[in-house]
Amino acid sequence: MLEAKFSGSSEEALPPFPDPEVSSITLEGKPGARIAYTYYPASASKPSHLNPFSKSLVVFLNGMVQPRASWNAAINIFHEKQITNRLPYPALLTYDRYGQGDSDRDPDDPPADGPAHGHDVMSVVHVLYQFTQQIWKEHLDPTDSPCFIFVGNSIGCAIGRLFAQTYPGTVLGLMFLDSVIANTDFVSLWPDPDAPLFNPSILPPSTTAGDIRSARTNMSRMFHPDVPSREGLSRRNLPKLLPDANGPKLEGYHSEGPYVTVVGHDWETFALQTEKGMMKVPQLLTMTYVNPVWQKYNEGLTKITDQGKAIGPLIAVGSGHFVQVDQPGFVADELVSLLDRVVNQVKHVYVTDAIDA
Repeated sequence: MLEAKFSGSSEEALPPFPDPEVSSITLEGKPGARIAYTYYPASASKPSHLNPFSKSLVVFLNGMVQPRASWNAAINIFHEKQITNRLPYPALLTYDRYGQGDSDRDPDDPPADGPAHGHDVMSVVHVLYQFTQQIWKEHLDPTDSPCFIFVGNSIGCAIGRLFAQTYPGTVLGLMFLDSVIANTDFVSLWPDPDAPLFNPSILPPSTTAGDIRSARTNMSRMFHPDVPSREGLSRRNLPKLLPDANGPKLEGYHSEGPYVTVVGHDWETFALQTEKGMMKVPQLLTMTYVNPVWQKYNEGLTKITDQGKAIGPLIAVGSGHFVQVDQPGFVADELVSLLDRVVNQVKHVYVTDAIDA
């Protein structure tokens, strides 16, 4: 447990950091398989100052690469901010999906020795619902209706959207950290150099048809929905589940649209990481063909709630796709901002300038 610090203007000790519960749980109907999680309790209410977050739970939704441990730094910074400023904070929950991190494989999946298409995103959504219901009953007030705030990265954002669609009235807020582009196969983002009407003159300077062909091949091998995953999560039907970025509109807690924060990666950082990493795609090609499409998708995500209840797309400066890893302080700041909007019921009109590729 982190030690409490002291205020420079007071000798009074700050409240202690919450003691996380690192554990696992077996879901009803799925015996023999455990889901690993870390639960951070909410700050205590006082007679003179009730915790406004005592009836909500913030749940962090992983992408397909980074497990629940990837949120640790952001959570530590968030707690430090709230405790140092003597502000209340909600209960927080991280978990590894079946087949991910410290969790067992989904017992309903067919046996597989490696990457597989064992279950789809809707299966993950239903498991998440059952998991959060059990956590709510064990750790929060079982007499209250569950109220969730989701912070997701990559495919975790799609999971959060589908949860809110499937279980209306349960989600109070959503933070999308570089959401997966759910309605693409990641290959069609690029021109096809082997198409009969392909015109090489449309390519960026010093770019060849071979460069485009290589980028398409690498994208297909890594990100096409037909590529199986180690956790057994299949993306094959994701474009059908979420065909549009800007809809459907979500019905959140108390039948109102949820508060939404949309965050995108830093264009240059992402392009550099894509070139230096496994993809080996030149930066200019990512800046030309990928980043503008991602930005437009993020703009669409701001339309899935009531007017004035979404901000963004914000840019996580210095961050690639895994925002919580590259910029945990940014994630902590935006969580503070989202919680402030939720508590004070603040509506924003957010205007962002277009980013030139």
